[in-house]
Amino acid sequence: MGLLERIDAPADVRALSLEQCGGLATEIRRFLVDKVSRTGGHLGPNLGVVELTIALHRVFDSPADVLLWDTGHQAYVHKLLTGRRAGFDHLRQQDGLSGYPSRTESPHDVIENSHASTALSYADGIAKALERTGELGRRHVVAVVGDGSLTGGMAWEALNNIADSSRQVIVVVNDNERSYSQTIGGLARHLDTLRTTGGYERFLEWGKGVLGRTPVVGAPVFEALHGVKKGIKDIVAPQGLFEDLGIKYLGPVDGHDVEALETVLRAARGYEGPVIVHAITQKGRGYAPAENDEADRFHGVGVIDPETGVPISNGGPTWTGVFADELVALGHERDDVVAITAAMLGPTGLDRFAAAFPERTYDVGIAEQHAATSAAGMAYAGLHPVVAVYATFLNRAFDQVLMDVALHRAGVTFVLDRAGVTGDDGASHNGMWDCSMLAMVPGVRIAAPRDEATLRTALREAVAVDDAPTVVRFPKGRLAEPLPATSSRDGVDLLHVDPDPQVLLVGFGSMAGAAREAAAKLSADGVPCVAAAPVWVVPTSPGLVALAGEVGAVVTLEDNGVVGGLGATLAVACADAGLVVRSTRLGIPQAFLAHASRPALLDQLGLTAQGCAEAARALLDRS
Repeated sequence: MGLLERIDAPADVRALSLEQCGGLATEIRRFLVDKVSRTGGHLGPNLGVVELTIALHRVFDSPADVLLWDTGHQAYVHKLLTGRRAGFDHLRQQDGLSGYPSRTESPHDVIENSHASTALSYADGIAKALERTGELGRRHVVAVVGDGSLTGGMAWEALNNIADSSRQVIVVVNDNERSYSQTIGGLARHLDTLRTTGGYERFLEWGKGVLGRTPVVGAPVFEALHGVKKGIKDIVAPQGLFEDLGIKYLGPVDGHDVEALETVLRAARGYEGPVIVHAITQKGRGYAPAENDEADRFHGVGVIDPETGVPISNGGPTWTGVFADELVALGHERDDVVAITAAMLGPTGLDRFAAAFPERTYDVGIAEQHAATSAAGMAYAGLHPVVAVYATFLNRAFDQVLMDVALHRAGVTFVLDRAGVTGDDGASHNGMWDCSMLAMVPGVRIAAPRDEATLRTALREAVAVDDAPTVVRFPKGRLAEPLPATSSRDGVDLLHVDPDPQVLLVGFGSMAGAAREAAAKLSADGVPCVAAAPVWVVPTSPGLVALAGEVGAVVTLEDNGVVGGLGATLAVACADAGLVVRSTRLGIPQAFLAHASRPALLDQLGLTAQGCAEAARALLDRS
């Protein structure tokens, strides 16, 4: 029996010798490559935290001690060490193991949302609650935060509160920048005695005074942030890094040396106040294809050949790829077009624009709020910014879209990748709120293209608007088959038209194909109908409202929440026009969806041709 097979709980990890921990780390990496290559998932980040996770579970007693994982995509090893080894055969699959921490899976998991820069605020709140109940000190609060997450403003808001207290919060900075070297690991073995002297304690008190008088965005935080991001302690101790905030700093420590990690973590556990532990790790550690990947060290992979790391897929053009190519073409035509993203350069396709126009591409880190307001500033100064993010991550910047972009009538285009149901990444990654949320923004225009041609046209039309925000949203994955309009009505594309229709089927964006197929089914069964696919969906087209009034019965399909969604917006527009229209709105219920494949979830939700046809028949039967 291998070492990993003997691990069913953290107590089993603590029972191992240090020598056995090295063997366990090797087995874990082999296990992860084997399992994740079959299902897809976040491989590189987890290969990089194997020893760190082992050390955490040897020093701390989860779940009595609270371990928090920022973003959570690096928690696979944590799951292995907390009794979930068998679940990896169905990782990220329906009814299988989640790709992120999940409270329903284990009491060892706390944060499920998988959005970055939140763990420190959780840690601050949990520590305050434990202090109130008298448990802080007997129970420890540990937050594992990536260096990338520290580019998010929320992390520094939390640090501002953590530093201004004597509560023990242990922050482990998992720094996987590629500046790691052996000299840093060696230095970490010999913690500077200055850190435990009275002079150091007096310095910390001075740092707290400075923090009280200096805004979080001041020079101390700036220096701290850049010290962490470079992965080296290049500011002479004790004035370096987080110490200017008044937080004890330990490290940097070799994040792949269990003994060194245990030493520094035990030291951190012994302090009575907040502590930073700075661990240098290597993303993709121990797997040659990941180590040799200069792009992102196999941050997220689909199904791959475990020996070579080469993807196993049918390929084909993707929504992201078409957007990327069209934006490059626009960049050649217009010097004022610039691109902004929040640490998602490759996943959003902006790497192609960056290759062509590096001086016109801005990656602001995990800082969506800043991205939106910075874009507003660019628009004021004469540029047209295209901000590309995942749809779910724009939720974090709603106030900035509303008050900084829309209120100032800034010509900013937001491109929302992974809109609608994304599936296997779980509840927090589904882009199901953007239409409901953005439809409230005065002056905004939202496009939901249905295929390559409409995506290219919509992007060009969006970038042509310079006095209001525009949005282009599209789903994850392979591009839909071409869906040319058979005709149009007052600017609304029609995909199927029968004489004297009894029902209007409206497919928004990626749902257009299902609407057309449903129309064909109904027509073949003797139910005449019209299938419409408007590209610009907010504000509601007057032509679509008029068509709905003429037909009198409408079924809408959208991969957005039904509450406040596009179907609801159409119903309100019809009512405001004095039209009596019977309607059924198909969309995503206001619930957090369990992880499963996108097709499986769409089928469950009835967002298919069959579901649309059945809804239309039921609507006509009721009337």
